[in-house]
Parts: sequence; C-alpha cells; structure tokens
Amino acid sequence: MRNKIMRIPVALLLLSLSLSLPAHAQAGGNADAAKGKVSMCMGCHGIPMYKTAFPLVYSVPMIGGQSPDYIVKALQAYRAGDRSHPTMQGIARGLSDQDMADVAAYYGASGKADK
Repeated sequence: MRNKIMRIPVALLLLSLSLSLPAHAQAGGNADAAKGKVSMCMGCHGIPMYKTAFPLVYSVPMIGGQSPDYIVKALQAYRAGDRSHPTMQGIARGLSDQDMADVAAYYGASGKADK
C-alpha cells in the first residue's frame, strides 16, 4: 500500500516536469542551431529599407538585436493567425517552438535592431 501512495507524487512530479518542457525549450534558444534555419528570414529581414509588395506595401523591419522574447511571441502570433501577414504566417506555421527559440536567439544576439 505504501508503494502505491509514493507512486502518485512521483507521477505528478514527472507530469508537471514534462508539461513545462516547451517553456524551457523557448528560453533555451540556440543561436548556432539557427544558422541553418534563418535563410528564409534573410531574404526580407536582412535587406535595409526593404519593402514587400504583398499583400500591401509594407516596410520590413530589421530584426537583428531585437528581444528574443519579442521575436518568439511575434512568431507564435503569426502561427496562431493573430498577426495577419500571409508570408509570415506561412513561415511561422512551419517552425517548431524550438525553431522559434533558436531563430530568436540568433537575431537577438546579432546586433542592434534598426527601427
């Protein structure tokens, strides 16, 4: 009987740890791992003063030096459809939470953001 009672707290502890893993993955973005993931970003965000023509003319922000937390939240909002740029929605839907954290770490460490 005592063995069964001890299993419940251990199971609850393991469950709570497993549920918190996605939050730890975001906080642990790896800028080096992002080097193979940012080519899709550079075509727009790497060109100073670049403007898109779809769906409307839109000035693309430079994201180097931007807060990694902000980048992750923005990508999550695009993936969820809460932000409406179709190209960014498509890109964000193809990224895992870890991909987002890695890209955010890369751009957060890559210098001062242009505003």
